[in-house]
Amino acid sequence: MLRIQRLPNSHVSRIADIDRTEHVSTAYTVRNGELHGEQVDLNVAPWYASGHGHHHVQTLIQDCADILARHSGVLFGALDGELLVGVAILRPRLQDGMAELSFLHLSRDYRRQGIGTRLLERVFALARELGARRIYVSATPTESAVGFYLNHGFRLAKEPHPELFALEPEDIHMIKPLDSPGPDRDMHRKQE
Repeated sequence: MLRIQRLPNSHVSRIADIDRTEHVSTAYTVRNGELHGEQVDLNVAPWYASGHGHHHVQTLIQDCADILARHSGVLFGALDGELLVGVAILRPRLQDGMAELSFLHLSRDYRRQGIGTRLLERVFALARELGARRIYVSATPTESAVGFYLNHGFRLAKEPHPELFALEPEDIHMIKPLDSPGPDRDMHRKQE
């Protein structure tokens, strides 16, 4: 039975268990304030097991641990028995009234089953409880990630957060008002 629960920060190293692999056929860029999709043929590899740098598991774990420690982050996990199959990290305060979804990943075999939505619901609920009126995400520019966030009410940020944009300039920077209802099936790609 799959369950979503808050995890102790000490469990952040379990992110290594997530199978991030996927095939990407559409990637997005933002030009003149609008999303533009481009056909690609990419296979996303597993986390690199050794070394340091982008997509290396030790760097990823350290970055996530840093968010949890320095920014009072909250770690949520999706567990199938004892196996961690999904994870989300909430940074409760990015700026006044705005939280950040710092991290969300699901293992390949557990996608498209509503688990990501359940993780998001927990993140949204806690962010609201802690006083956030909006939530920010820097999304991987893939069709699956961008489509997921658009379906859940996120829209392009008019002005990306400078710190996060500097870290991930190729990502799609989005914001969702937290007073809006749950999944938004309108795929209209207008700015917030």
